[in-house]
Order: sequence, then structure tokens, then C-alpha cells
Amino acid sequence: MATVLQTDFAWPDVAIEREVIEGAGHRLVTGPSEPSPAAAVEAMVAEHDPAAILTCWAEISAEAIGRPAALQIVQRMGVGLDNIAVDAATARGTWVGNVPDYCVEEVSDHAVALAYAWFRGIVHFDRAVKAGTWDPSGARLRRGATLTAGILGLGRIGRCTARKLDALGMTVIGHDIADVPADVPARRVGLDALTAESDIIVVHLPLTEATHHLVNAAFLARVKPGAFLVNVSRGPVVDNEALIEALEAGRLAGAGLDVVEGEPSPPAALVARADVIATPHVAFSSDASLAELRRRGAEEVVRVLAGGEPLNPCNRIG
Repeated sequence: MATVLQTDFAWPDVAIEREVIEGAGHRLVTGPSEPSPAAAVEAMVAEHDPAAILTCWAEISAEAIGRPAALQIVQRMGVGLDNIAVDAATARGTWVGNVPDYCVEEVSDHAVALAYAWFRGIVHFDRAVKAGTWDPSGARLRRGATLTAGILGLGRIGRCTARKLDALGMTVIGHDIADVPADVPARRVGLDALTAESDIIVVHLPLTEATHHLVNAAFLARVKPGAFLVNVSRGPVVDNEALIEALEAGRLAGAGLDVVEGEPSPPAALVARADVIATPHVAFSSDASLAELRRRGAEEVVRVLAGGEPLNPCNRIG
């Protein structure tokens, strides 16, 4: 029997994880649902000496990875790895895994919903009506089929968003440093063309050293006047101060943000703006996606503890 530490979880309970892990004969211990600071995670690791760690948002530091006697896997309950010291895990021969495709439909749906909520004025008019204003003559709305959507990052989710926006009649362009399948309905362009042509810019990028603040003052200075920015990837891909300045200057008509640098306490100067639609990092979430994520993440842990390799390894060991 091995001990599995689940550091945090963004759902009501750990019943699914417990069913899978304890059903395989292992022991599951859990931290609080809210992600603990790195030092608290390190203390949990020191107390329980886990052979596997499941994490949602909590930081898994090099210190935490180095403490267990025989840590076999750090499994991310999600896609991004920016909260895990992957290099430290690789150095000690510990697998790092994720569940890369559990929420493709949900995140792309959310991106499309934020875009439509903007150009059809859904959020604006909902707020106005609830405040007692009934003013249909004030509508300044757009026809979706006349708009160009630029997708920054044509991975699994970006390609799914491209298909949905294309099906809805938009012109779709995209930028990615990697090759993209020929059947993706997005014309490949450079960054300059994407910023210049796009009425809507959708960010679908992982957070890396190269993408940190990629959407910065210089990027936003090149956008088509009146464009709308959607970020459903990672908050720090977008520079908050540069975004606020672009909104203040009117270069952007607005922004739809499911992720914000500084979350879960994002700057009010950004998210409280009338021209910003903000949701609390929920684009990944649905009843189906969460059940799939939890089961597949726990199954990866069981697979590795049984001597196998993860189906979705994010590093190479041995």
C-alpha cells in the first residue's frame, strides 16, 4: 500500500479519487480544498511521505519533490504545469503527468461565449436592465459573420475554437510556432498580421518563459482599433498594466478574461471595469470534464504505482 497525497481540489469532494486510489489498495490523504502555500505543501509532504502527489493549483516546489523517500509521480489535475517544479522531478527520476485533453470542448466553448457576449452586448445589457435602464436605441452591436477572429495558439483547444468560430461564419486566422493540421479552418499568419486583422483575439497559450507577458504594451499597440481580447489560458500571458492602458486608451473595446494575473485576487482596476467580462477561472469546468479529469488523474497515479508509465508524461526519466 502506497500513500497518495492530494494537495487541493477545485470540486466539492474527493469521492472519485478515493474510489480509484483506495480501490487499487492505496491510501489517500488530502489537504484543504483551497491551495495551500508552498511551505504548507512541503509540511504535508514531510508528514505523509507520499509515493505520489495529486495537485490542482497548489505549488509543488523542488523542496516538496525532494522530501519523500520514493516519490514516483506528481500528477497535475489539469493541463498546465506552471505550479510544478518539473526540472526537480526529472532530476530525481519522478514522473510528472497531466490530463491534457479533458476540457478541450469546455474551454473553447467558454472562449466563444465570451466573444459572443461582447459583440452581442449580452453582459452590458443585462447589467443595464438590472440597473433599471431599458435602452435598445443605445445598442452598438456587431454581426458575427463580418468579424475576424485571431487565435493565438493553435493547439488542441485553439483548433477546437477555430472550428466553432468558422462554423458560426467568422473569418478565422491563427498563429502558432508549431505545425498545424491542414484541416484546421484557420489561415496561418504572423503575429503582426494577427494583431492588425483581428476583431477578436483569443489567447490559447500555455504559460512558459517565452509566453509570459507575451500580450504586452508592444503587442497591444499593434491591435486593430476596437478589438476585443479573450484570455482563457493563463493570466500571466497578459500584462495587466498594459491591458488596462490599452482599454483606457480605447485601442481595445474590451476584454473577456477567465484568467487574470494575480488570481484569486485579481486587480480591481482591471476586473471591475465595465468593458471587462470576468469569470473566476472556470472555463475548464463542467460536470463531464471534472468527472473525467478526476478519474483519469487518479488512474495515472495507480498506473505508475503499479510499475507502469503514465499515459500522458510531461517529462522523461530513466
